[in-house]
Amino acid sequence: MSRIGNNPITLPAGVTIDVKENEVVVSGKLGALSQEIKGVSVKVEDGTIIVERLSEAKANIALHGLYRSLISNMVHGVSTGFTKELELVGVGYRASNQGQVLDLSLGYSHNIVFDIAPEVKVETETVKGKNPIVKLTSHDKQLLGHVAAKIRSFRKPEPYKGKGIKFVGEELRRKAGKSA
Repeated sequence: MSRIGNNPITLPAGVTIDVKENEVVVSGKLGALSQEIKGVSVKVEDGTIIVERLSEAKANIALHGLYRSLISNMVHGVSTGFTKELELVGVGYRASNQGQVLDLSLGYSHNIVFDIAPEVKVETETVKGKNPIVKLTSHDKQLLGHVAAKIRSFRKPEPYKGKGIKFVGEELRRKAGKSA
């Protein structure tokens, strides 16, 4: 019994799905995404997508909920898209972008210049008195998470003062400093 896998996915207006033998292609106003599938069958019935297992093998049971979630994320991505925001916490930390090139000043001896994939749109916000914010938007949730994790890895938040790159709204585990 898979609670996630048995949930139907509703198709919003303007989103089309094409199911081939081992591939699902979802296209909408923001783009098109494809996913290879195995061990499950995908049926489209009057505006809903139903993912069913082909057999009760342990591998198929494990993949049932996974493929349902991946297809749901694809449908959501091509219709509304995904957004991640990163906050640069630290004195002198700055971010700017020229097109798809992100320039980060993170306290190292040099700036970090990072080319971002063309599917991900990047914006930087710098307001006086507040931490700089890097806003990433894309229709591909997996690629967006990968790019955001790569940017965060340039300077992970440290546990004493909280300096580094963190996601907006992320709770950090803080440690007490030295006790004299």
